[in-house]
Amino acid sequence: MATEVSEDLSGNNGELVEDSSAMETSENPVPPPMTEVSEENGGGGADEVPEVAPDTASYSTAPPATEEEEGELPVDFERLWTAANEHPQDFSSWTDLLQYCEQESHLTASRRALTAFLARYPLCYGYWKKYADLERRAGYNNKAEEVCVQGLQAIPLSVDLWIHYINLLLGTLDMNLPESPKRIRGVFEDAVSATGLDFHSDRLWDLYIEWEKEQGDMKAAAAVLDRVLQVPTQLYSSHYDKFKAHLDNHEPKDVLPPEEYAELRVLCRQSQKAERAEQAQEEEEERPPGEEEPATPEGKDSEELIQKMREQVLTQRDKVYQQNEGEVRKRWHYEDNIKRPYFHVKPLDRAQLRAWHAYLDWEISQLNKDTKEPNQEPNEEVEEGSEVKSQGEDTEEESQGSSDDKRVHILFERCLIACALYEEFWIKYVHYLEARSLEEARVVFRRACEIHLINKHTIHMQWAAFEERHGDLTEARRVLEALETALPGLAVVRLRRAGLERRAGRLDESETLLRDAVTQSIDNPSLHAFYSIKLARLLLKLGRNPCKARGVLHEALEISPDNGKLHMNLLELEVSGDLRGSAEGVQECVMRALSAPLPPRTKILFSQRGLQYAEDYGSSIQSVLSIYEEHQKLLKQLGGKKRAAAENGDSEDPEKMMKADDSSAVPVSPQVPPTMPHVPITTPPPTMIGADGSTQAAGYGAYSSWYQQPQYGSYGYQNTWNYNQGYYPPS
Repeated sequence: MATEVSEDLSGNNGELVEDSSAMETSENPVPPPMTEVSEENGGGGADEVPEVAPDTASYSTAPPATEEEEGELPVDFERLWTAANEHPQDFSSWTDLLQYCEQESHLTASRRALTAFLARYPLCYGYWKKYADLERRAGYNNKAEEVCVQGLQAIPLSVDLWIHYINLLLGTLDMNLPESPKRIRGVFEDAVSATGLDFHSDRLWDLYIEWEKEQGDMKAAAAVLDRVLQVPTQLYSSHYDKFKAHLDNHEPKDVLPPEEYAELRVLCRQSQKAERAEQAQEEEEERPPGEEEPATPEGKDSEELIQKMREQVLTQRDKVYQQNEGEVRKRWHYEDNIKRPYFHVKPLDRAQLRAWHAYLDWEISQLNKDTKEPNQEPNEEVEEGSEVKSQGEDTEEESQGSSDDKRVHILFERCLIACALYEEFWIKYVHYLEARSLEEARVVFRRACEIHLINKHTIHMQWAAFEERHGDLTEARRVLEALETALPGLAVVRLRRAGLERRAGRLDESETLLRDAVTQSIDNPSLHAFYSIKLARLLLKLGRNPCKARGVLHEALEISPDNGKLHMNLLELEVSGDLRGSAEGVQECVMRALSAPLPPRTKILFSQRGLQYAEDYGSSIQSVLSIYEEHQKLLKQLGGKKRAAAENGDSEDPEKMMKADDSSAVPVSPQVPPTMPHVPITTPPPTMIGADGSTQAAGYGAYSSWYQQPQYGSYGYQNTWNYNQGYYPPS
């Protein structure tokens, strides 16, 4: 119980006070009754969640320096240390190392292991406590406090760590010094400012209240109780019971602020006079002018007046309690669905993820609902004095809105303790903050990418896109460069970097990035071909330099002659060139593909593409017939029975053929590759006129339509008609 803890806190015997386990109540909390309460709150602006600001004047935020190094490290330390650092994402390797250090009780080894572990997993508050206890047992109290400060900067929402830090100070500070209570009270204020709105912050509030009582400041204890009465927490009803007990055990003047006590005393005395006047059966005794009532012995209030003031105080607090109970009731179901509020590397089940999403969405919706201002009539008359009232209401609504926004922040922070390894929640937090504070959104991105999700490239690229969208290209470049350093060889990152430079108008830098990628991937033919295609398209489409683009593809084909995509890109380049000089290049490209080690289906595709080009742009019938004869020979050699079936038109279902015929009259979208029967065809499809005046095959003009095909057999061509029967003489 909290009262038991507070009794231990008064002694300064150097022993560490029991922490969170001593603060838990022995009774299970029950949800608030389902009474009808008002759900409307005042709207207002958003405030930032207070940052942790313990007294760090004499402490550094860097890892604690060691004053005394022990001798040689334990025998198995290097082996376990190497295993943990070679596989830093293997949580069990770290726990094996830490367990071994704890068993060996070696200070230097434990410091080294804990520092490295907490740099990677800073949300494990239990290990911060172990680290602080390690320094405390070794006699380094200053270092123990440094560790607690570091831990609270990493996880400011940890109620347990705040309690541990406070207990450490209570066990080490000389409370006889006048600055010690002031420092403790400052830490308590930092703690409740950072985590006081947490639904499970009751133990911290209880510890604060009991400590104020131990200091003999009953007004301060009552003030803390007043504050917590307005916070929806799990043990909300116990705080109200403690407030009533505190009021019963002390006179109102000893627990209430002077202003409130004076106002309440006047109000109760007037009410008492009115009651006496109504109940009087005989005329009161005359008193000298100016004397209101005979003074009670020793200047104290009468018991009747004290009781009346207590009743009035409880009447006022009961309204606050009822309102707070309504807030608790609305949150109880969401809180009950959260089964693992702490950090762990084990994945959460879908139900837990849905529970967090639902809770966050609801809390945000409450804030949005409360901040909506009612519509005001255009010709509404304003009465005298209403302006002052409106200003007062606005102030109250702004305070309420600020509190609601702070609750959303704290709920996000709670969620990111349990869901730190799920980028969807980090992105959700950024989207919430982006409309309120770009700097806060950047801080969240930085925490996610530099601490918790180092190897998740998706959120890093979203961070870079965020910075680029808001005009900070330097930071966007830095993020992508750091990501590529951490995850070398990831093609999507290099392409994103090249795209960033291209959008910034730096085509030379974009070309340099792609050329470097081509050079660095020469040992990986598939990746080399991928980058070569990207570079060639950049040179062709944006650089307007087909010669350079052709050279890039030729060099890539020397390394990967069996890569059909390279051949197809080269063919696209030749086809899109000037018709007066491209015929020779097209036929050369087709012949290169036919002589390359490509699948038969792909060779047939290139052959028919060459036939199509000759049919559309050939200068003489002799050249067309010559190419046609070669195409027929290739079909006999590679097509076999499929050729005959295709020529007879019975290789596909009639309904599919009808759909193919219908699609021939509709331009194909460059973003969506057309559907087609996957059979060898003997005649070319119709051509399309591109936006730049170049001719392209239907379905071939879009780079993505063939580039994303898993096999080379589907390149976007359709056998939409069969005009070779009777058109050319049989071979």
